[in-house]
Amino acid sequence: MQASHLNFFTTTLPNPKHKALPRFRAQYPSFTCKILINPSKKLNIPRIPLPPPSAPRPPLSPPELEPMVKPERALIEPKYPVHLNPLQKLAALTCDQIENLLIMPLEKHHDLPKTVDPAVQITGNFAPVQECSVQHGLEVVGQIPACLRGVYARNGANPMFAPSAGHHLFDGDGMIHAVSLGPGNEASYSCRYTRTSKLVQESRFGRPMFPKPIGELHGHLGLARLALFMARARVGLVDGSHGTGVANAGLIYFNGRLLAMSEDDLPYHVKINGDADLETVSRFNFDDQIDCPLIAHPKLDPVTGALHTLNYNVLKKPYLKYLKFDKFGKKSRDVNVPIEQATMIHDFAITENFVVIPDHQMVFKLSEMIRGGSPVVYDKKKTSRFGILQQNDVDGSRIQWIDVPNCFCFHLWNAWEENNGDKTVVVLGSCMTPPDSVFNESEDPFRSELSEIRLNLRTGESTQRVIISGLNLEAGQVNRKFQGRKTRFAYLAIAEPWPKCSGIAKVDLETGEVTKFMYGACRFGGEPFFVPEKGNKFGGNGNNYEEDEGYVMGIVRDEKREISELVILKALNMEQVATIKLPRRVPYGFHGTFVSQEELNQQVI
Repeated sequence: MQASHLNFFTTTLPNPKHKALPRFRAQYPSFTCKILINPSKKLNIPRIPLPPPSAPRPPLSPPELEPMVKPERALIEPKYPVHLNPLQKLAALTCDQIENLLIMPLEKHHDLPKTVDPAVQITGNFAPVQECSVQHGLEVVGQIPACLRGVYARNGANPMFAPSAGHHLFDGDGMIHAVSLGPGNEASYSCRYTRTSKLVQESRFGRPMFPKPIGELHGHLGLARLALFMARARVGLVDGSHGTGVANAGLIYFNGRLLAMSEDDLPYHVKINGDADLETVSRFNFDDQIDCPLIAHPKLDPVTGALHTLNYNVLKKPYLKYLKFDKFGKKSRDVNVPIEQATMIHDFAITENFVVIPDHQMVFKLSEMIRGGSPVVYDKKKTSRFGILQQNDVDGSRIQWIDVPNCFCFHLWNAWEENNGDKTVVVLGSCMTPPDSVFNESEDPFRSELSEIRLNLRTGESTQRVIISGLNLEAGQVNRKFQGRKTRFAYLAIAEPWPKCSGIAKVDLETGEVTKFMYGACRFGGEPFFVPEKGNKFGGNGNNYEEDEGYVMGIVRDEKREISELVILKALNMEQVATIKLPRRVPYGFHGTFVSQEELNQQVI
């Protein structure tokens, strides 16, 4: 990686205003990553006493990154924490020498595909930024709607340290960007890392210590990196028992907590404090009710308040579990879903009575690493299918699988039930081709087409139709008050030129009409988020307001003028009503949510 790509990474001394995170006891590692999942039952980050060190060790505080108000400095030299004993320091030096003199020179002889090349994945507005404390009094053009009182939070990957080898966009450390919207057209902004166990440990050394699940864990060199991590864990340099995840993908507000998640770990509880700043509270195990990672896209039922989610394991059966929490956060059951092969399940859907689970062609074959390949494989011989599981099922035995050939939906936008003679489940998703576009280079052009999949529960047959052809639509929302119920409108990012997004499309699912809002020349954004105008009321049949009564918002980067903005549109006509000038560059990211002022007032401390 050229030196010009390293100057986005920096760390500084801890800031005393942040609550110190606890120390870690060295243990043999158990991995909870996108490739290997075997979490420890020790779920919180407890204060565990260390063996007596050679010198007193000050409490560890998460690193505070300077606001980006001056040129960013290059990656600092690795440092060994003072609590390490002489044997550990010798082991650390030995591991570093093995990495620097053996593994890294071999890696440099391998040409990296674009999907894991740092020079592609983290440059331009995909490059990471430093943390930013709360900046108040932002410039607002137009009028912030009165109903938007709260905080728009968006997650994304923001690696703290320059990668030494391959790096996929999904590998970066989680950073949340928060825009607070208040009365009187007031707005503020902040961004903070989510203090994961991985991030806190690496910050002690000032360098990457955990292998990157997608960018590094493939082939023989991936096995070497895995062995190196295990060696460091054996001598107490790192600890994988508290998770290895990055919490960089999904965000959801549930039962008084904002949860940051990626499918390689448990969620992390992040508090939005009274000053609209962000603070990582802890790794969250739902009050000791779970000991497994959860996928990044849980579903919140707007009627019952229940949270539905999945866990997948790539090492052993059961490869897949369905979990459900009531509106108070109490887990009702774990249901083992019978699948015969470890499968990547990034998203799923719910209806009023069912859980809709995709079983697609992206599978895990760890043996491919021994053969020199990637453990994430596109299995062309496998037929994609959807499983329809009753939400009240206790063991998964009654799940009904329906084949849907040539279908790979990385994201599902909604699903609902219809009764027109036959019981039918309708699924709305964006079908991606080639299915491995996110992970591998391909000569075939990228396509992500909004599609309707109909699953006939009586006949066991499926139909599939493209709703909008010739337009790549990825990352978006429906009105969340209609989650699991029939929807007419979807708000999706126009993923052109992929992987950038040039605008937002409001799609009328009944007529096929598309209303576009284009950002303009050299302006790109990400996932749009829909906020209902009457956000505390379910918008189902019988209520007196329209499904598209609300606002759509998203963060946009003007690459020519080097300005980042929060754009707010009126959903009815997709016309802009306000823009908020953000004081820092905001990289392109993943998923977000809106936390209302009422929800902020009900946060669990």
